[in-house]
Amino acid sequence: MTGIFLTALLSFILFLLLTIIAAIQNKTKSKGILQGSFGLFIIGYIIVLIITYVWMPAITVPNMLLMNALVAIILGPAMYIGSGAVFDKKTAYKSTPAIVFFITALAIVAVFVVGIFSVNQTYDSISKQEEGEAKPLNEENTPISVAPESARNKVQKSMSVVPNTQFYDLGKLQVQEINGEISYVAPVEFTSFWRYFRGKETEGYFTIPATNINAQPEFIESKMRYTNTSYFHHNIQRKVYGSFPNYIQSGEAQIEVDDEGKPWYVQTIYKPIPLTNRPDLDEVKVAVVDPVTGELEAFDAKEAPDFIEGSISSELATDENEYFGKYVHGLLNSIFGKKDVKIPNESGTENSVTPIFGEQGEMYYFTDMASPKENIDSALGYTLIDARTGELTYYNGAQNNGIMDSKGARQIVNKQFPEKNWTGSMPVLYNVDGSPTWIVNVLDPNGLFKRYAYIKANDSDFAVFGETAKETLNAYRLQLAQDPSNVEGSEGVEATAKNGVVNRVLVTSTESRQAVQFLLKGETTIYTVTVSQEPLSIFLREGDNVQMQVKTRENGTATVEEMVIEGLND
Repeated sequence: MTGIFLTALLSFILFLLLTIIAAIQNKTKSKGILQGSFGLFIIGYIIVLIITYVWMPAITVPNMLLMNALVAIILGPAMYIGSGAVFDKKTAYKSTPAIVFFITALAIVAVFVVGIFSVNQTYDSISKQEEGEAKPLNEENTPISVAPESARNKVQKSMSVVPNTQFYDLGKLQVQEINGEISYVAPVEFTSFWRYFRGKETEGYFTIPATNINAQPEFIESKMRYTNTSYFHHNIQRKVYGSFPNYIQSGEAQIEVDDEGKPWYVQTIYKPIPLTNRPDLDEVKVAVVDPVTGELEAFDAKEAPDFIEGSISSELATDENEYFGKYVHGLLNSIFGKKDVKIPNESGTENSVTPIFGEQGEMYYFTDMASPKENIDSALGYTLIDARTGELTYYNGAQNNGIMDSKGARQIVNKQFPEKNWTGSMPVLYNVDGSPTWIVNVLDPNGLFKRYAYIKANDSDFAVFGETAKETLNAYRLQLAQDPSNVEGSEGVEATAKNGVVNRVLVTSTESRQAVQFLLKGETTIYTVTVSQEPLSIFLREGDNVQMQVKTRENGTATVEEMVIEGLND
């Protein structure tokens, strides 16, 4: 509550200044002025306290200027009229109070202008780097999580297991790693004030695995008194505001579960750039609230307890992408020249970003970037934002040039099943065997999962659909290996020696490349070699003995790096 009292008190600085000026200019009536002003202050303070309690404006220069101006405009004239202070209407514009109001108005305009041009400072505060390509997926990667719409649909159908279920709705869905398994977590929240008044505390939270489409939600009983939908001092936002009124809260608090299964409410907060409300991304903290006792502790985002995946909220990550893409060369360039400007696509599952997990279990927010020019559906690159540190990595290598953006990937899925009205959701760009690939969930109109789609990002006609992530990934890799334009798709696999007798041969061609695919006797592995790499391979035939250096994958395909054909290379 300290922050609420302090914010309300700071709103009366200008009114106090006007009172002092009036008392000095009307010395014979100074006592009456001070007494009247004190009464106005008490009444006004109670009103402002209530407003502050409800709206919780952060203690920033723009907010305090506006609140001081409003208080002074309302209570200033009342103070002069009520105390009978001398006020000459003809020279009012020359009076000291008028000058004070004029200076205040100028300050508000100046702060507004500074706020507009401070985008450069926010851009500079982003910890950022650029890289060419992300690491390829390995055989064990199952990168796609269940779409949040599908997870929420399942959890909603399980709400009947919650005691007094009529009191609650499902809260914000948050993905995190719990005991080594990536899961969605969502608290139950009060539906209304009267439900809160009667129930006092919520019953617990749901979890559901995010990588298993057949998994069912589990309800965990864990009473919580401090929640997003609780009222008065039990509200999480108000609890955080009371301790950190000079920080701006980013988005809605979410729960994260520690290793013992205890939930905690986590709220991202940041200090703004001086004189503005724009975020300083060097000054980001995370407030952690015990939902049972209300105890609160704040940490630097990167120093948060290990169980917290998302110190940086998806809302702040969305803003970070916006500043990174639009203001690379400042405000004016973002409006006129637009040199190097990139616009974040809005295909994310949380605001404009999609949470994904790395090999070590670390969480990132993914967003693809598009050109500001209209009617261009190709991506310029994509960003990954570390959800604990806020560090942004922009991938814009040569392979990402000219690929379709996330909107294009979703449209391909939408057009695939028009009669069923199935749609694409949660598109994420991955590096599959060296080929940029959009991986998309296919959902029915009720949000239920139906298919996975793996779409080659530089070829809208190259799409593979399947019912499981592993099955679809293997089928996609097989099709990649059989595509003459993509035989270099065995990045990350070491070459080994291989020899044998050719059993079957197939020559495939495209406009840009010709390839030979063949089987060896006693094997089912499909070997692929490009004619440009091994020109004599075009003359390969059944019965030839070959010696090769090959890169073999577990999906039954291999690419030939070197080849010697007996009788041709002698």
